[in-house]
Amino acid sequence: MQSGLQDDQSTLELGLGDRAIGNGRAMADYHLLPVPKPRAEVITGTVALHLAALLAFVPSNFSWSAVGVAVALHCITIGLGISLGFHRLATHRSLRVPKWLEYFFILCGTLAAQGAVKGWVGYHRMHHLHSDTDGDPHDSTRGFFWSHISWLMHGVPMRSKLPRFTQDIDRDPFYTFCHNYYIPLQLALAIALYAWGGMPFVVWGIFVRLFVGFHATCFVNSACHLWGYRSHNSPDRSTNCWWVALLTFGEGWHNNHHAHQSSARFGSRWWELDLVWHVVQLLQALGLATQVKTVRTASES
Repeated sequence: MQSGLQDDQSTLELGLGDRAIGNGRAMADYHLLPVPKPRAEVITGTVALHLAALLAFVPSNFSWSAVGVAVALHCITIGLGISLGFHRLATHRSLRVPKWLEYFFILCGTLAAQGAVKGWVGYHRMHHLHSDTDGDPHDSTRGFFWSHISWLMHGVPMRSKLPRFTQDIDRDPFYTFCHNYYIPLQLALAIALYAWGGMPFVVWGIFVRLFVGFHATCFVNSACHLWGYRSHNSPDRSTNCWWVALLTFGEGWHNNHHAHQSSARFGSRWWELDLVWHVVQLLQALGLATQVKTVRTASES
């Protein structure tokens, strides 16, 4: 374990060799970026998901086993998939695991259906490089609704730069497969759930789970730049928000993360529960996680 880590920009600077970097941010001609246009397909899909989640209120679609499936899949897709796989592993390279295990976590994140993996990773790297400025895809200074969901419904002006932020995964065949087929994979999961438990399993295991997971993750972009407390004087509006951390297995300790972006540990105080960090510790104890990056907390100093 690497303690006392000094955060570097190696991951964030992937593909930015011809871009001038100043104070940890890339200097770009933001005024030349086009005005984002609505993405009709994303708006339609988002509305459809929210309407489909309402099927949970139909009595015949309820069963405790269906709720249990939804909770289990939420833990797998958001905890292991998004937080550990997409975020700490793929985006920030805060640890190393065997390739087969990395691919498992990426598959779990793909089943969260939060867009294609290369876009998720690339846009998040942009977020850190340009946090709360025009180059940030979900710039919180544009308001809660924009940073929470509206940015997804519009074209991202920096989209053409995305390949330069994902050079390390762009040609990986498994990442490419998950990137191209995340919707068919979700449909395959829905078919399997229907075969296992009928419509209740689909309603809760797909629609309700995706609704909860989607908004839980979006709260990191919105609520965690608006409400909560700041433990570090980072050059952005990031905050630590306890209830977002509970929904996302530790992602809500967002100010800690912005202060130490390469660290695999987001909760820095004993009461800042970071369940994914404990998973990383378990993997490390089993010899499955190496090169785990952390920072020394005040209690450890």
